Amino acid sequence: MLANKFASQTLPNRFALAPMTRISAEVNGDPNDLMADHYEAYAKGGFGLIITEGTYTDDKASQGYANQPGMISDSQVAGWQTIVNRVHEAGSKIFVQLMHAGAQFQANRFTDQPLAPSAVVPVGAPLGFYGDQKEWQTPEAMTASDIQVAIDGFSQSAANAKAAGFDGIELHGANGYLLHQFLSTHFNQRDDNYGGSLDNRLRLVVEVVKAVRRAVGPDFAVGIRLSQVTVTDPDYQFPEGQSGFQRIVESVRDAGVDFIHTTDGDVRRTPFIDGDLALADVVAGVEGLDLIVNGGIDETNFHDAAGDYPDALLAVGKKALANPDFVQRLKDGKEIADIHFAMLQPKATIRNELAWRKENAA
Repeated sequence: MLANKFASQTLPNRFALAPMTRISAEVNGDPNDLMADHYEAYAKGGFGLIITEGTYTDDKASQGYANQPGMISDSQVAGWQTIVNRVHEAGSKIFVQLMHAGAQFQANRFTDQPLAPSAVVPVGAPLGFYGDQKEWQTPEAMTASDIQVAIDGFSQSAANAKAAGFDGIELHGANGYLLHQFLSTHFNQRDDNYGGSLDNRLRLVVEVVKAVRRAVGPDFAVGIRLSQVTVTDPDYQFPEGQSGFQRIVESVRDAGVDFIHTTDGDVRRTPFIDGDLALADVVAGVEGLDLIVNGGIDETNFHDAAGDYPDALLAVGKKALANPDFVQRLKDGKEIADIHFAMLQPKATIRNELAWRKENAA
């Protein structure tokens, strides 16, 4: 695939590495050489755009996993700068995904108490890939002060990411993390101006986008990842349906995002309680936005996805994890392996993946 203009960046192709949690930073959240090797491998493997794992944004309640990287200290910024430089030297662009865990909280070195829109736990059980917690903790409902801390964390982390040399920022508004929680009627049972109607549930997301845009200026790439489903609830749907999702898309565009990254189990799934469009179809029909599509894209269907969304980037997750050189393998016509989930055991760390690869090397 030829070079693609995307959110003010010129990319060598239309393939993006989807963000995937790897819990491989230092205990204090500093990115390390192992992470630099990891991201550089995807750049050398041909991905035009690298999107990092979710990166926490404050020293209060944003961290969700042990050994998750942050973007809040000088040492974290310096560690990310090393990674950015190595990705750039390999010929790719790199965006950081900024994330607040909210109720999806499995470990945090600053606090034992999760904060969320309301005192509501996620559906299902915590992910064993990322920690040993067996049940979700009940979060405390965020106060006005807590909300402002979260907004300021996103804003300062965005400025830090720009200083580290990143080419852009993706806000994590999907998969059941804090920004998604405010949009969700499962998590958000507030009766103030952050709850109830869709416009109220959108308020925090819009405020975060505006704060981040102010922090990085008008010419820096800013986007948001959106979904209906969460990491443990594949069935959640916005009650406002397809038109409600379009309202969300238009609102974040008007607040200042350049792109939206849709994610679902299948990029073509029609997930709404009404209508016959996929998430990506809704975004593609809204003017003034670039698009990243994610959901089951592999070597068998990428041509279809590219044709269905001719101006979009294609974000690859599981097949990229199994084949860091996925793009180069496509180009060369080489075999592409299926993912073996044993490489993520007992935890989804880079070290465990490398150990599995060494043990199973031909």
